[in-house]
Amino acid sequence: MSDAHVGRRVIGLCYCGSMSGQPLAYLNPEFLESDEARPLRILAEYIEPHRRFTEEKIQDTVVFFGSARIKSRFDTRREVRLLKARGSNAAQARAMKDELKRADKAAEWSKYYEDARTLARMLAEWSGGLDSAMHRFVVCSGGGPGIMEAANRGAHEAGGKSIGLNIKLPFEQGPNPYISDGLHFEFHYFFMRKFWFAYLAKALVVFPGGFGTLDEVFEILTLAQTQKLSKQLKVILYGSAYWDQVLHFQPLVEWGAIHPDDLYLMDKVDTPRRAFTVLREHLERHHLHPELPSDRPHTPDLAKTRG
Repeated sequence: MSDAHVGRRVIGLCYCGSMSGQPLAYLNPEFLESDEARPLRILAEYIEPHRRFTEEKIQDTVVFFGSARIKSRFDTRREVRLLKARGSNAAQARAMKDELKRADKAAEWSKYYEDARTLARMLAEWSGGLDSAMHRFVVCSGGGPGIMEAANRGAHEAGGKSIGLNIKLPFEQGPNPYISDGLHFEFHYFFMRKFWFAYLAKALVVFPGGFGTLDEVFEILTLAQTQKLSKQLKVILYGSAYWDQVLHFQPLVEWGAIHPDDLYLMDKVDTPRRAFTVLREHLERHHLHPELPSDRPHTPDLAKTRG
């Protein structure tokens, strides 16, 4: 063997040895978390949920929105009892009064937790009895506490599946314990989470909430108003006492900002029974017998985008 051949072999062995610690690009955490890999992370938040929805035979959903701060009746009553039992001196009396006032308001709000829980249970019981190879009109929430927990809890109590689309936040929003196994999702990007809310949903039930709830409401109302999605979306505002104070759309009509017919994009309801009736009528009329692709009959029924 010539000296030149031996030299090339040694160089080759050294080169291979020096590169043995380099991971493949798609196994390199430093790269995957870099700015350059952002498109891959975005794509992952589409492909991975789609794969799991397919595996779990999820065809479509009904989404529940509402405040993460609303607690169950049991929890709020317990907090009031603990506050009253704590006692206070004269200096603490005023602070105690303010705390009790907030606790009483929380107890009043707990009605919406219980109503969301009841409605989700009714929906899951009904949809669970449908003759379908796929899971239809599955209860879906943001995966956190409050109204989200109530929705997942009600479906769980009915023996149905439920979805939790949780979002990673700088402050903690842990998933609630009632999400079905295999249907708990964690998102980094708000817009990818919104995609899965909108494109699988056949209806939305919106309970009292804050900025996050309003953000989701206007997103869906815009899609419905512009008919961007090729499906009939029902938006139900639950709790007239709250929404009549928070959302007053008539001035938008008077100023010409929206068409008078846009007001009919929403239904207001005040009881689980009425909400379920409106939901069922909408789902049976528009979505009970969808046309699924013949080559992919057991995949999620994602809405088509118009235009």
